[in-house]
Amino acid sequence: MSIATVNPATGETLKTYRAMGEEETERRLQLAEATFRTYRTTSFAERAGMLLRAADLLDEDQAEIGRVMTTEMGKPVAQARAEAAKCAKAMRWYAEHAEELLADEEPAAADVKDSGASRALVRYRPLGPVLAVMPWNFPLWQVVRFAAPALMAGNVGLLKHASNVPQTALYLEDLFHRAGFPEGCFQTLLIGSGAVDDILRDERVKAATLTGSEPAGRAVAATAGEMIKKTVLELGGSDPFVVMPSADLDRAAEVAVTARVQNNGQSCIAAKRFIVHTDVHDAFAERFAAGMKALKVGDPMREETEVGPLASERGRADLEELVDDARRGGASVLCGGERPAGPGWYYPPTVLAGITREMRVHREEAFGPVATLYRAADLDEAVLIANDSPFGLSSNVWTRDEAEVDRFVRDLEAGGVFFNGMTASHPALPFGGVKRSGYGRELSGHGIREFCNITTVWHGA
Repeated sequence: MSIATVNPATGETLKTYRAMGEEETERRLQLAEATFRTYRTTSFAERAGMLLRAADLLDEDQAEIGRVMTTEMGKPVAQARAEAAKCAKAMRWYAEHAEELLADEEPAAADVKDSGASRALVRYRPLGPVLAVMPWNFPLWQVVRFAAPALMAGNVGLLKHASNVPQTALYLEDLFHRAGFPEGCFQTLLIGSGAVDDILRDERVKAATLTGSEPAGRAVAATAGEMIKKTVLELGGSDPFVVMPSADLDRAAEVAVTARVQNNGQSCIAAKRFIVHTDVHDAFAERFAAGMKALKVGDPMREETEVGPLASERGRADLEELVDDARRGGASVLCGGERPAGPGWYYPPTVLAGITREMRVHREEAFGPVATLYRAADLDEAVLIANDSPFGLSSNVWTRDEAEVDRFVRDLEAGGVFFNGMTASHPALPFGGVKRSGYGRELSGHGIREFCNITTVWHGA
């Protein structure tokens, strides 16, 4: 299999790597197990010092690693630098808060007495080596939002990154090493997806986290279930963006454009299905399509570029198939919809209207700058359309009506509901989904406790 940097703006293969063999993989598994035995006993202060150093180094490397990410997967370079800055922020947040989040918990005195104990508490202890199977679309952020809490909890990490971002994957191992983490605390495994199953079955690996496709999630969950190992899965998303009559239409349309094309439209939490109340549908559609059409598409290394190429030729072909299927089914194309001439895997920002349940794009995730537009007669129909999806990652709602806010929070099937703004992830807020978007949570206190042994400690009277 190929582990290589292929520039999506040109299609040129820039650097190729050989996959690690069984001997090197075994060496790294042994090292992870040995390192965990001592690293687990380090203090929160020691771990925080190393993680803060990693954040400082990442800030220093921001421009360089930004260019690497853009070269490997095509995101506009300004967005790549912002991703690096976000990672440093998350590292600092966990360095500052992990000890508090994992502090011993003591039940109420009456409950302790009722249990027959003189003292009882709950303690969070690390599990051991955790395998992370990560995607290419946010090649730094997806890894750091796992690694920062896992390392602060006393676990060690094994990263199997996407095969098209090997330079970013190797950078991450080097970053944690330079920050002073013991050798073996965080290791990159340059392996193909076919090697994941054997590693997950290894008794030294205690848990796994995966961000990626539904088929990949099923495969990891099946093996982990057979081996009875904890997993966290963050899979696909087809997030609704609901606009009600009380919304600020100009602002909603402006944010809708950004929410759809962030990261060249290749984001699980990008808004993809735009569900607009009939009273404001046409006015919103006009503003939204105009905003999408005005975006600057081009070389992702240029500062002014807003949308770069898709990360792979296959990804563009998949997107084209969804658009063509919708067009054959009667959808109208308000803008975009045609592959541009020239090199690179570019696709224009596209808005499709008149979507029906029979179209593939209604059920499948469009992983690129393609938006689908729906008309809803009222709040009930808006909720119905929003929930008519196999996914349930996040959601966006634009309304100034508090009664509507309560209804959407109650009824939307999603891991998050963002009002009058676009979905975003923050270290202090839990992140994850329901339905086929996966299970478990990343970030916040919920995320750091996912890979902990929640231990009851009981002392007799």
